[in-house]
Amino acid sequence: MTTDAIVEAFLALSGWEVFATTLGIAYVILAAKESIWCWPTAFVSTLIYTVLFWEGQLPMQAILNFYYMAMAIYGFMLWTKHSNNDDTLKVKTWGWQKHIAYIVIASVLSIGIGYYLDLSSGTRLPFLDSAVMVFSVINTWLMAQKILENWLYWIIIDAAAIYLYWQTGFYVTIIMFGVYLILAVYGYKEWRDSLKESLDETDLTNTENPYM
Repeated sequence: MTTDAIVEAFLALSGWEVFATTLGIAYVILAAKESIWCWPTAFVSTLIYTVLFWEGQLPMQAILNFYYMAMAIYGFMLWTKHSNNDDTLKVKTWGWQKHIAYIVIASVLSIGIGYYLDLSSGTRLPFLDSAVMVFSVINTWLMAQKILENWLYWIIIDAAAIYLYWQTGFYVTIIMFGVYLILAVYGYKEWRDSLKESLDETDLTNTENPYM
């Protein structure tokens, strides 16, 4: 990566792209704080990216961001439903069986799609490209369900995406995903603390004297 390449990449950014990137970072911060406003923020960000990628003749990326838009609606409805029922959706954790199933399914899909891309389009780093996409798609659902470990997966996904974009010359995107990686560490800490508080409250309720 050269200084000139970074400067040129920044100068090539449109106002809409900068706005979408800013909203994307805000989405991760709000999600870490378990704020329901993370989903409307994500919706607007991905809507902009969907249009930008479609106009830029990157249909697969446009479709991926369209999926993110749908997940933003799903996440907002899910979190709102629990909020309206005075039953806030709690952070939870998965057992190792579910993690193995998740990794196996996502890996098989990644290999299959990567093989198809390699044969049909000569895509650069097809298997890494497909793995980043597949794991991102599934992991967004984990975030909506408030599965704690989604943040750990995001750390790995973001690191893989950084390498992918480094190899393909998307230098500004590298910076954005570097921020995402740091925020994933922050999000994990915040949700882990939230889970601990929830468990402590449950223990306190279970040990409370019923005659008091």
